[in-house]
Amino acid sequence: MNTVKIGKYEFKSRLMVGTGKYPSNEIMVKALEASGADLVTVAVRRVNLDRSKESLLDHIDLKKYSILPNTAACYTADDAIRTARLAREALDTDLIKLEVIGDERTLFPDNEALLEAAKVLVKEGFTVMPYTNDDPIMARKLEDIGCAAVMPLAAPIGSGLGIRNPYNIRIILETVKVPIIVDAGVGTASDAAIAMELGCDGLLMNTAIAGAKDPVAMARAMNLATEAGRLAFTSGRIPRKLYATASSPLSGLIE
Repeated sequence: MNTVKIGKYEFKSRLMVGTGKYPSNEIMVKALEASGADLVTVAVRRVNLDRSKESLLDHIDLKKYSILPNTAACYTADDAIRTARLAREALDTDLIKLEVIGDERTLFPDNEALLEAAKVLVKEGFTVMPYTNDDPIMARKLEDIGCAAVMPLAAPIGSGLGIRNPYNIRIILETVKVPIIVDAGVGTASDAAIAMELGCDGLLMNTAIAGAKDPVAMARAMNLATEAGRLAFTSGRIPRKLYATASSPLSGLIE
């Protein structure tokens, strides 16, 4: 499975995983290892960044993983911008997964505020990876202002509903040139495979792994599904047909 390039960064794995909701830090560490990911995301507003007390970051091997800070729980552009700046200062990275939430119940993005925040952060030199809905027009706007990738949701965060609108994802893939990373809504390995078979450049997930009965095993399953889906996409599937086609040649039949 070839690498994925996001801005000036290059990652060996197309699977990116979150660090929240695990039963314990020990299980999180084992799940990260099983996932094969080399980019892990951390909610800036939910971790102790100054390391004065025990922090989630104490359990992540920074020699093995790159950190993707995210602006989860930000509901305004100003909050997201401040959080991104804090992350860059504390974690010494310009990578940012930009989230501006518009509704507390659905956790859908506020795309107007997202675009506003993204413009500011791109100008400040951040490598911006925005979480957005599956709207091809918004994806194009985010690309146009200089975002390094676009991260459309597959379904609401934590819902596990899978890819609800594969056709919009396909249109996004045809509309923009930057990497498309499906973010949110994946529930199981088949969902991951479907996203990759569509041609997406990668996946980011948290709840599907952390919330599984066996997070470590599910992380391994997601790793395999991501690889299988990508391989299937690059292999070129057969076209769908309404009627049967014989598997064996019809010529040269013995009479």
